[in-house]
Amino acid sequence: MNEIVTTSTVKSKDGTIIGYRQVGRGPGLLLVHGGLETAESHQQLADELSSHFTVYLSDRRGRGMSGSFGEGYTIKKEVEDIEALLTKTATRLLFGLSSGAIICLQAALSLPTIKKIAIYEPPLSINGSFSLDWVPAFTREVEKGDEASALVVATRGTQQFGHTLPGFLLKGMARLMLGDMLALVPTFQYDAQLVRETQDTWQNFKDIQADVLLLGGSRSPAYLKTALDALEKHLPHVKRVEFAGLNHGGSGNKNRGGRPALVAAELSRFFL
Repeated sequence: MNEIVTTSTVKSKDGTIIGYRQVGRGPGLLLVHGGLETAESHQQLADELSSHFTVYLSDRRGRGMSGSFGEGYTIKKEVEDIEALLTKTATRLLFGLSSGAIICLQAALSLPTIKKIAIYEPPLSINGSFSLDWVPAFTREVEKGDEASALVVATRGTQQFGHTLPGFLLKGMARLMLGDMLALVPTFQYDAQLVRETQDTWQNFKDIQADVLLLGGSRSPAYLKTALDALEKHLPHVKRVEFAGLNHGGSGNKNRGGRPALVAAELSRFFL
């Protein structure tokens, strides 16, 4: 039987409204999505976890039910959003994918109430392992209003989802995979900013005291594995799991190539 999904909001420190979904019962667990996603992108993962946890799926600012990015956007704003959500829901457990995983790491560094975090492939740049040289071209396409072309640039820059294919095929795949969510493409520049902010400070994560579960897929790009390798060496309380056959979208809904039941089983073992 499907669990009932409810929605609510919380006000962040700067007054921005952050919307979120809630499903299930048990200890609170907040899911933080990555780029080109909203709270709905991990609904199937939340459903799989709902028999053991009260799962909260936030819309990060600038997306879905939440308010705009606002002036002076930084990773600090994202952490303040997380803090507001955790305070309202009395939650101490976090899961984050991609740029959402970077936010979870920073939140665990800043908020001592967080007890456990699971992160799926944070795109940290380790000594230049992940280049952001593609961002200016991406921004130019966004400014022209050509979201599909911008996504082709980002897909190639991040080595995701058939990035070696010709541009016209990538555009077709983008429209097929994202549909109405193609409107989220301009928000990807803010995800790139999180990578830029942490590229020289990622070693600070060694001071995280929460238990950390590192997750990744065997089919993901090498720079994501490099980031997990570095974190595995530096974090004091860490465990790592690699999912055979999965890629960067492994935790998402099935229509995006995810295996939510497989990922949920590993999360349950870690969080319970």
